[in-house]
Amino acid sequence: MKLFEPYTFIKSGLTSVNRIVLAPMTNLQSNDDGTLGDDEYTWLTRRAKEGFGIIITCAAHVSKDGQGWRGELGIFDDVHLEGLAKLAKGIREQQSLAIVQLFHGGARSPEDVTGLQPWSASAHEMKVGSKMIDVRKGTKDDIHYIIRAFVDAADRAYRAGFNGVELHGAHGYLLHQFMSTVTNTRSDEWGGNFENRTRLVRTILKSIKEKIPTGFIVGVRLSPEDKYTFQGIDFDESLELARILSEEGADYIHISPWDALKRPDKYANVDKALITYFRESVGNHTPIFVAGEIWTGQDANKALDLGADMVALGRAAIGIPNWPSLVKSADRPIPKPPFTTEKLRNADLGEKFIEYMKKWKGFVDV
Repeated sequence: MKLFEPYTFIKSGLTSVNRIVLAPMTNLQSNDDGTLGDDEYTWLTRRAKEGFGIIITCAAHVSKDGQGWRGELGIFDDVHLEGLAKLAKGIREQQSLAIVQLFHGGARSPEDVTGLQPWSASAHEMKVGSKMIDVRKGTKDDIHYIIRAFVDAADRAYRAGFNGVELHGAHGYLLHQFMSTVTNTRSDEWGGNFENRTRLVRTILKSIKEKIPTGFIVGVRLSPEDKYTFQGIDFDESLELARILSEEGADYIHISPWDALKRPDKYANVDKALITYFRESVGNHTPIFVAGEIWTGQDANKALDLGADMVALGRAAIGIPNWPSLVKSADRPIPKPPFTTEKLRNADLGEKFIEYMKKWKGFVDV
């Protein structure tokens, strides 16, 4: 079965034991200062032990003003190194590759979490619950600072012993906000046309590649099209960005369409899966990860057949830590939500994570 074949990354030379990835997911299990929490460590290393070839951490903020929620993993200061090193070691001891997702929330970094007014590509108002939040326009100093913060965070991950990092350019956070025509209305070199709107993520990628030795993975996660309130992303531009990032050194492109097997909304009448468009755009020299609604081995293998190299599991991995062995046995059914709190505790979710999952409709049997 292709799903269980090893995969060697062309640019770094590192090998994953299979094509199964733990997707990066919010779990609220780190400490208030961003240091690694015990529940966070247990949750991630359990999935490595159960056979996920690659473990991508939850979003880790690269600067204090980029924190998106309480209980978020931090990577903006050397105070985080001890926990990060412990986590990297714990994952790698199970023969999994360890990757940190690097993140800045931008407009979605609440002032009641950071103590600072949120900033983004352009000034705008954003609705959070029943409140309207004023978001300030980032200055050029802000932009240059955040480039350095991403690079420093990648270096911190390298020093901690991780195999790589993933730049979070999806789901409406800072890098995504710069790419979007809705949230980026700048008229300088950081906004306007496609080249300028993508300059931030491309500059960060280039800067990390220049600093960190060869053999360290740097991937990029992208939202391929508009979804929910995250607007301003054109599908064809996403294809072009994936191609450019691949040519400029990205070790993989991680596509997050919420449904790995769907057709793109822009070409819904064409009988071609979204992931196949990306395969054709990127070519065969850069691996493609895809996430979204992968529950069974059949789902995963279909995604691989359509052009993905790796499949990233989110919700399935939360409730089913032994998903790889269940799928490999073939004759054992894959359980689906709702999951009991007892089952989630047995799956090594901490209480804060379980409470968070109760907000997901139909996920926890309450």
